Amino acid sequence: MAYQTLQQEYLQIPVVTRAYTTACVLTTAAVQLEIITPFQLYFNPDLILRKYQVWRLITNFLFFGPVGFNFLFNMIFLYRYCRMLEEGSFRGRTADFVFMFLFGGLLMTIFGTFVSLVFLGQAFTIMLVYVWSRRNPNVRMNFFGLLNFQAPFLPWVLMGFSLLLGNSIIVDLLGIAVGHVYYFLEDVFPNQPGGGRWLRTPSIIKMLFDIPEEDANYNPLPEERPGGFAWGEGQRLDG
Repeated sequence: MAYQTLQQEYLQIPVVTRAYTTACVLTTAAVQLEIITPFQLYFNPDLILRKYQVWRLITNFLFFGPVGFNFLFNMIFLYRYCRMLEEGSFRGRTADFVFMFLFGGLLMTIFGTFVSLVFLGQAFTIMLVYVWSRRNPNVRMNFFGLLNFQAPFLPWVLMGFSLLLGNSIIVDLLGIAVGHVYYFLEDVFPNQPGGGRWLRTPSIIKMLFDIPEEDANYNPLPEERPGGFAWGEGQRLDG
């Protein structure tokens, strides 16, 4: 019974969020069990171009370090904000969500080459948080019960938290930069005088991922509940 309940809960997670978080957890588990090593996963343009190790273009987004506080922190934020985007502003637009993944991953790969980053998963999480925060500007956040602020400040608060933990903020800045590029091209520029949509999901991606919803009465995770934890509870401000 418990297994069936767990399986049912797992299958209710939207497909893109489920696939990405599962891949991240399985990759970390494989490293912990010494089935593979981080040296087989990290981003290395030279090995990709000269040794044709093209899997590194994907695997560097799947490893968040050994199991510990940093890993759990990243997984929680990845799962929550990826799911809220997919069930919120990307509800019924799976192909567009996949295209955002591809666009963000491509930009990060290009920028990551110049700043010598070998794992880009954390930056990708910050990108998701940034896009969600800009699309929900009126949500008031509470971070660990210490700070109260509105959603657009969340990526910067996370960057400050990384700084306190002694981590490099280059990763956070990269996620914020890529998230802003996507947000500007998708949400801002098309509404400007003389603007237009530069980001269009290719028809082949729409054909593969846009499937009619089976359950019209499915109750998604409310996008206005940003965290569900002490650091993420929030409420939407009226007006």
